[in-house]
Amino acid sequence: MARNLTPIVKLSRREGVELHPKAIKIMAKRNYAPGQHGQSRRSKPSDYSLQLREKQKVKRMYGILEKQFRNYVHKAEKMPGVSGENLICLLEQRLDNVVYRVGLATSRQSARQLVSHAHISLNGKKVDIPSIQVKPKDIISVQSKSLKNEYFKLLQSDKENSSVESSWLSYDPKKLSAKVTGQPLREEIQEEIQEQLIIEYYSR
Repeated sequence: MARNLTPIVKLSRREGVELHPKAIKIMAKRNYAPGQHGQSRRSKPSDYSLQLREKQKVKRMYGILEKQFRNYVHKAEKMPGVSGENLICLLEQRLDNVVYRVGLATSRQSARQLVSHAHISLNGKKVDIPSIQVKPKDIISVQSKSLKNEYFKLLQSDKENSSVESSWLSYDPKKLSAKVTGQPLREEIQEEIQEQLIIEYYSR
């Protein structure tokens, strides 16, 4: 399985967003792009530059490589409704993102690893494909064997791991399981994303 092996902190600084909790302290001290020209003044970015950076930012936020991301855009454009909003909803419905959203992982990168290592079940069946699209009534839970893992034991005992701020997901912290109750709503996505720039990038 192809992966981007660039250090996550470096990617966070390049895109100006915290892609992983460990990037928070570093970005507080060095909130500029990496490299020897990271702090240099730059001219006003072109429309193409803005579109490219937004595409790269969202792609890296969700941990997706170029070919797969382009496929998401093409699929979003064929769906009824606003293409940009369709794209965000498709990304939100990835299994690894749901694992992250309900608090079973502290980052999408960690969530992807949990799914890839087969710690997660979908409707009672073991899965190891992070890109699976969830749908209403799906049940996401931790594998019974994995519940003995110290990581998941700590999650069950964590009182702060008890709520999910999403209308389309319900979460049971005692069972470490979640249910998809509807479709993602664009207005609930708190990350700063200008999805229309991404659609414009691929429409060139």
